[in-house]
Amino acid sequence: MEALLAKLTLEQKVRLLTGTDSWHLPAEPAVGLRSVVLTDGPAGVRAAHRGGAVTALNLPSGTALGAGWDVALAERFGAVLAAETRRVGADVLLGPTVNLHRSPLGGRHFEAFSEDPLLTSRLAAAYVRGVQSAGVGACPKHYVCNDAETDRLTVDVVVSERALRELYLAAFEETVMRERPWLVMAAYNSVNTATMTENLLLAEPLCGEWAFDGVVVSDWGAARSTTAAALARLDLVMPGPEGPWGAALVEAVRDGSVPEAAVDEKVLRLLRLAARVGALAGYEKAAGGPAPVSVDGVRFAREAAADGMVLLRNARGELPWDPSALRSVAVIGQAAFLARTQGGGSAYVEPERVVSPLDGLRAALPGVDVRWSLGAQVRPGLVSLPPADLADPETGEPGVRLVVRAADGTVLRSERYRSAELTRLGSRRLAGAASVELATVYRPAAGGPARLGVAAAGRVRLTVGGAEVLDTVLEHDGAAFAGGLVSPPVAAAPVELVAGRPVDVVVRLDLPGGHEQTAGTLVVGTDPVASDASDPVAAAVAAARAADAVLVVVGTSADDESESFDRTTLALPGRQDELVRAVAAANPRTVVAVTAGAPVLLPWRDDVAAVLLTWFGGQELGHALADVLLGVREPGGRLPTTWPAAEADVPVRSTTPADGRLAYDEGIHVGHRAWLRAGRAPAYPFGFGLGYTTWSLGGLRVTPAVDGGVDVEVEVRNTGARAGKHVVQVYLSRPDSAVERPVRWLAGFAVVRVETGATTRARVGIGRRAFSHWTAGGWAVEPGPFTLHVGSHVDDLPLRCDLTPPRRAGQTGDERGPEASSISSVRVVEPG
Repeated sequence: MEALLAKLTLEQKVRLLTGTDSWHLPAEPAVGLRSVVLTDGPAGVRAAHRGGAVTALNLPSGTALGAGWDVALAERFGAVLAAETRRVGADVLLGPTVNLHRSPLGGRHFEAFSEDPLLTSRLAAAYVRGVQSAGVGACPKHYVCNDAETDRLTVDVVVSERALRELYLAAFEETVMRERPWLVMAAYNSVNTATMTENLLLAEPLCGEWAFDGVVVSDWGAARSTTAAALARLDLVMPGPEGPWGAALVEAVRDGSVPEAAVDEKVLRLLRLAARVGALAGYEKAAGGPAPVSVDGVRFAREAAADGMVLLRNARGELPWDPSALRSVAVIGQAAFLARTQGGGSAYVEPERVVSPLDGLRAALPGVDVRWSLGAQVRPGLVSLPPADLADPETGEPGVRLVVRAADGTVLRSERYRSAELTRLGSRRLAGAASVELATVYRPAAGGPARLGVAAAGRVRLTVGGAEVLDTVLEHDGAAFAGGLVSPPVAAAPVELVAGRPVDVVVRLDLPGGHEQTAGTLVVGTDPVASDASDPVAAAVAAARAADAVLVVVGTSADDESESFDRTTLALPGRQDELVRAVAAANPRTVVAVTAGAPVLLPWRDDVAAVLLTWFGGQELGHALADVLLGVREPGGRLPTTWPAAEADVPVRSTTPADGRLAYDEGIHVGHRAWLRAGRAPAYPFGFGLGYTTWSLGGLRVTPAVDGGVDVEVEVRNTGARAGKHVVQVYLSRPDSAVERPVRWLAGFAVVRVETGATTRARVGIGRRAFSHWTAGGWAVEPGPFTLHVGSHVDDLPLRCDLTPPRRAGQTGDERGPEASSISSVRVVEPG
């Protein structure tokens, strides 16, 4: 590649270091380089470069994948996304999100896997392996300590080197060292005073100790300077074409501020990326064929959603339901009808379809009376008009027509979109715009009274069949990013529709002035909220009382969990807690499904028959939920993060900087480590989850491993009446340590699936790093014994043994001192 580099002028080289827009990297015909295309992830492929012309598979959220604890499933997850990425003509997927759930108030935790660095790193590595096996570049993000959203562009995270190494960097380390991702994204925030696009952490440990040879790309808009960023290990500035480099970087090289050799290294890494994804003539793609891999993504989405569901309570064996014993089921909650399947922000995708919990249960129980009641409104929201019922008035093709106009009425752009849910109108489409118009011919499948509405920010005028039914100004009280992209306000008006009769629907939106409009959302749909004045909670109670069984679906809204802001409370929004209590009092067979990407408070949890976490379950949520409720599939999830009983109990809550600094004063005590240190009991501990069968563990065996760690084997017997999945979890402790340590910490895990009455041996490798701690001189293993604990979650560890980690072959001791060379003195303690 050095020969190709020699063909380029300084100006050509520098041009390669900034994107041409939000999604494309520059082409350079002089060296046979086509444009490399990037696309957002991490739980779907947004394909913004296709202008909304294609739909995307909406997989379950990161926390749902984290709850599966299944490395093999995570690899398949990545492979499915790789096929999607290639299907839409992109080369790089911006994912996975590898940040930690430091505080449950983090607004973007739905994208990330866990509060624990080991669980996060194992799943992230498998995800990257699956993506890159198909010749698509993976881009783990956001390196590093972007664990909250408040003031993320400017916050300085103050964190000890030990906590960095043992937690936040550890979450990335295995992925980088074992799977060699082709990119890593540098975060917005600073760490210990240096912004991440200029931080020395890009050099060490990322590119030195870990030998990362890929491209470091800035988060969008994170690159702040010319010289400092160019001297750092940052390679690519996004988006473009503007940015701190360009002509300024050429001048910096010419005046000696930046060595040209630094630019050359960046270009070589970009050429290496292009070769890997098949964008550089003369170089064979790293993996994968020229055509998209055939993958049944919809089927996988359904499987993954069920596998991540966590059964928290199942009093009296309420679940699974027997379909033959059900005559009627009351389905209650706005989230049961208007499904929340994904979080907000850059992770949002537009699926071909979404199966709501109501849809899924009705499909699974064709002979049962399944009736829906609102119960409690989570937030104002619309169900967008079905794409199959829409036609572009200009061409007659399926979809809607969007016209963007300047202040003088000049048409800037006119484009057809597939649906009336335009959730991310970016700066390219809105540049210079004063207004937009969405027009479609709507042929409703059902007739009668309805409420048509608009979600947007600005002055909205809605006409239906030529008659203006709405003229109002919608204002959002949040930040511009959140208001434009995540949860704009809603207005609706009553209309009368005739089934099968086409009607012209036109929305004119005057964009709010007074600031640069960089993004926006425009949705046209129906408002599911009843228009009468009756108490929806009382109506839901009446429905519950008359039903054989009840499913209440509660959850968060886009105002609670999204990119760009953190949460202010862990309480469910609206009257949902009141609703659950009232319904449970009316029917003892009340099951609650919780659709949330991160912990929420469940003050009624002991009053209901069953509680099931579905997370943001993706587009097949409804089918997967029905599978679990009726026992077609077992809820396979275990908690990847601790769920509190009360917000005041949470040991680490702060996501709000003070004077621009967010201090990680808790050090290495995050998540379950912090709960154990504080001696507080959560509602549900890390690793917890029930199933539809029962288990026994025994026969613990621990042997030395060649890498200086140990291999753990344990007999797992399915003692219940049906096949099931179990997650064997291994923790370490060192009660009398001279080094500050967690009370216990996760050291390894394994998923087993066992038929009823059968026994298998679970094998868990515990690497030497699990015994190590970080010191000023590097990694060290404290001499002496550790206790190894094996069980089903952090507070249920019936098997244990005392051991001293073995030396690796050729060692005269560990990194810092002597230790025993065997574990012959293991003392195993069996349960009971």
